Amino acid sequence: MDKPSRLRIVIVAEVDEDQRTRLNTIAPGCDIHFLNKGSDLTEVIADADVVAGDVTPEELARAQKLKWVHSWAAGPNTQLFPDFVRHEAVLTCSKGNGAIPLAEHAMMMMLMLNRNAMRWAKAQSEGRWDRFVHDELAGKTVGIIGTGNSGTDLATKARAFHMKVLGLRRSMAIAPGFDTIYRNRDLHTFLRECDFVVVTAPLTLETKDMLGEKEFRLMKPSAFYICFSRGGIANDDALLRALSEGWIAGAGLDAHLVEPLPIDSPFWKLPNTIITPHNGATTDATGARGFSIFERNLDSFLHGKALTNIIDKQVGY
Repeated sequence: MDKPSRLRIVIVAEVDEDQRTRLNTIAPGCDIHFLNKGSDLTEVIADADVVAGDVTPEELARAQKLKWVHSWAAGPNTQLFPDFVRHEAVLTCSKGNGAIPLAEHAMMMMLMLNRNAMRWAKAQSEGRWDRFVHDELAGKTVGIIGTGNSGTDLATKARAFHMKVLGLRRSMAIAPGFDTIYRNRDLHTFLRECDFVVVTAPLTLETKDMLGEKEFRLMKPSAFYICFSRGGIANDDALLRALSEGWIAGAGLDAHLVEPLPIDSPFWKLPNTIITPHNGATTDATGARGFSIFERNLDSFLHGKALTNIIDKQVGY
């Protein structure tokens, strides 16, 4: 009789010696196969039980034992192709790993937009001493679309700046750090109250294009829009008009509908808009937290316990 094969775990990431040691301690007796980020899984996926990294449709077709895929991303949109959605493998993600730096990024953008820091930067590049009266965040209202890890951390930081904090979510469940919670159906009421609208929500069928012309026209002319989660939640055409025609005062965009943002995109040239290349959470600590999430889940998986950060493949988060 053939002996049962050892559980095979494929790790697609840049892993240091300390992390290798920790994984081997968590999973003694397992066959752990390490690959560099971006490696082709064609030769190893056939007998893999677990993959930590992205799996392509071609690779999935060769998988015979796959039970669990862990995405290093907080929002694993690219993994949710039709064949994988139908596959029996469980999908988990690293959501929460970038909550702290993303909230910091949003605060940075609110401060820069609120104080018109672009004017200071321009003056510095020209060697001009340009003093002017600017605004402050204290007393302003920030509305956060999405009250998950990033939204909750941002709420805490915003309240430390003496801001009023509103949240928009699917349910009325309690969310710490928020002064008021609105349901998605009350989006228009929510938008009218905000001096800043910050999107932290995932891109799903429900959130795609949820902010269009009507929504941007409902916002205050003095309000700012900030997005660091996913492009496409705001309709790009409507957002461009809102910024170009003065429906709103400006924007801070870290997430974009098309990435990298094309060189001919009109968003680059908007004087009231800050563009960053979707790297608000590109920190060493973000990667370390994501790896810790996988370690805890691997221990749970090997001991028959429930996994955390499971993605509903039909809903998208």
